[in-house]
Amino acid sequence: RNLQKFSLFGDISVLQQQGSLSNTYLSKVDPDGKKIKQIQQLFEEILSNSRQLKWLSCGFMLEIVTPTSLSSLSNSIANTMEHLSLLDNNIPGNSTLITTVELERFVNLRSLALDFCDFTAEMARVLTDSNHVPLQRLSLLVHNVSVMHKSLDNMPNDEHWKALSRKSTSLRVYIMAFDIKSEDMLKILKPSIPLERIHFDSYITCVSGAIVDLISRQYDKFLTHFILMNDVIDTSGFPDLSDNRNEDPLVLLAWRCTKLSLLAIHGYTVWAHNLIAIARLRGSDLKVLEVTEESIDFDQGELADQDVDPVHNLIEQVSLGLGQPWHAVMDIESLSVFTEPNRHFYREMQSFSEDI
Repeated sequence: RNLQKFSLFGDISVLQQQGSLSNTYLSKVDPDGKKIKQIQQLFEEILSNSRQLKWLSCGFMLEIVTPTSLSSLSNSIANTMEHLSLLDNNIPGNSTLITTVELERFVNLRSLALDFCDFTAEMARVLTDSNHVPLQRLSLLVHNVSVMHKSLDNMPNDEHWKALSRKSTSLRVYIMAFDIKSEDMLKILKPSIPLERIHFDSYITCVSGAIVDLISRQYDKFLTHFILMNDVIDTSGFPDLSDNRNEDPLVLLAWRCTKLSLLAIHGYTVWAHNLIAIARLRGSDLKVLEVTEESIDFDQGELADQDVDPVHNLIEQVSLGLGQPWHAVMDIESLSVFTEPNRHFYREMQSFSEDI
């Protein structure tokens, strides 16, 4: 009854084999689905007995949350709830964990986290209704599994984002994109999204320089966190975003996005001279600059100079630029953003949502 914050996270990486969920494992431990049914009922009982719940957060709890779970919440609780996150990219077909009609009850919502494909134009419209308090934080996970099985056809257009931003001038958005193709990202990244944080993670699909360039142009007033992770199996060569370009997109990002405070990169080529430029452009405002050692490359000119050790020079120049001691991240596992992507999103989403 007195429960105010209810947060559940299912670590599905334990059950994942080569990136897709092993249903055979589930059918072994729960052949007739009885255990899942019992846990679903238990979850709904907790919701229906809640009298003071303000924060409900469920991430990747395999089939525990169903499209009907939220109907167990009484109207008075739904009306006073401040945070809601429902994430599960393994829901088959077009079913979503929350409907637009259900969202209408949550008039006091300050922060919301959903699968991007579940956040529709209709939902954006509901959140701009006069009876809803202004939404402050919106976290969206764009996962290739979701995009394959669901669709991007119902997502908000730029007018919806403008209306949301008018309703709440302090609305900030956090997006994590996992293995999303560039043409889909171009559809997703509407100019009027007040995008504060973006995190690209991939095993297969790398981000293009054009996408980074677009982000730096569209979200220069908001962007504080930019994360590029690429866990390629083949380490013979990382993609180079500055290929055939006069200006490196990451340097332009540091130049345009004056609020940038965190930049983390692994699995993309970062040229040493560009890293120095980034440090000088953002200076001490760039609180976190994490680049893995294997991502850094030196051009021939830097390597040919016999009098200067290029690695030592890089460390010295970046440290000077940032106004604090800096070194490359030697081991990918010591990156602050290095965890299984769902887990990272869930953790970041919680702190982002609490920061109101």
